[in-house]
Amino acid sequence: MSGEHEIEALMDTAMKSLREMVDVNTIIGDIIESSDGVTVIPVSRVSCGFVAGGGELCRPKDCTPFIGGSGAGISVQPVGFLVIANEQVRLIPVCDATPLDKAIEAVPIIADQIKSMFEKDRGEKKDTEE
Repeated sequence: MSGEHEIEALMDTAMKSLREMVDVNTIIGDIIESSDGVTVIPVSRVSCGFVAGGGELCRPKDCTPFIGGSGAGISVQPVGFLVIANEQVRLIPVCDATPLDKAIEAVPIIADQIKSMFEKDRGEKKDTEE
């Protein structure tokens, strides 16, 4: 027997299969661009699980060869779409948004409000100086 245990070969096979199933395009989808300058990027959540096990059964008179198995599963769930339009980025959730999703979605809106407050303050200061 070589230095590699039989379970390692099972694990390698399952891991190679996982790598083939999931790539960056599974999480961040292909970019969709419209003629009016709107860009849409689909975003998904990928979860995966992996299990492997095995052993040898030895009785007083004989030993069975190694018996084992491995398995893997993947779940791909659409999260939402990143929409880039008019120099703004928004996350539009596909289903019920979590508090984190809502916070991320609100960032561009809050940034615009803060920016307009500063612009308003600058405008008022210029008016009082004149």
